[in-house]
Amino acid sequence: MTDYLFAAMAMLGPAQNRYADPAAWDRLHAELGVRLPADYQVLVDAYAPVHLNGHLYLHHPATEPWNLGQWIAETAQAWSDVEWDDMDPDENPRLLFGLEELHFGAPRGLLPLASTDRGETIFLVDVGTAAPWLLVEDGECGWTRYDMGFAEWLHRYLLGEDMGGPNSSAFYPGPVQLRRLPMSVDDRPEAWSGPERGM
Repeated sequence: MTDYLFAAMAMLGPAQNRYADPAAWDRLHAELGVRLPADYQVLVDAYAPVHLNGHLYLHHPATEPWNLGQWIAETAQAWSDVEWDDMDPDENPRLLFGLEELHFGAPRGLLPLASTDRGETIFLVDVGTAAPWLLVEDGECGWTRYDMGFAEWLHRYLLGEDMGGPNSSAFYPGPVQLRRLPMSVDDRPEAWSGPERGM
């Protein structure tokens, strides 16, 4: 069985852990009322705040700019403001996936984990009873369910699979490209590459 956390980090390269701070995660979990998955925390601590392969953004709970808690709150609020009863049934995740209720950024709801500059938002679905799973909204009201953890989703995303819905692959051959996100107005973000991966 594939260790997807190991496989994803093998493509991304050595962990940086520039902002790793267990207390920041504890504060975020207390605010959310739910713990985010361990594989997600490891990946965020290892590389975030970061822009991966020119599309995917990961925020971090211990930084002021690109703060994960603030981004989750703002993103959850934006999705909470949608008039879901006015949406077509095939655009309503509650109806599409049999969710009893539709909450964002709260326990037993949809928790935003990451986003892309193509308009996709990746959510953790924590329904309280079954194992958590992921939902990805493609930026155009299309929703796709992925029964996997974040590390597997990221690994498959970096391999170029359709991880934002049908025909959504974003494959780039060669090493994964990473870019630190600016931490101040004058900051010039550093870009680097993961190891060669024979692709």
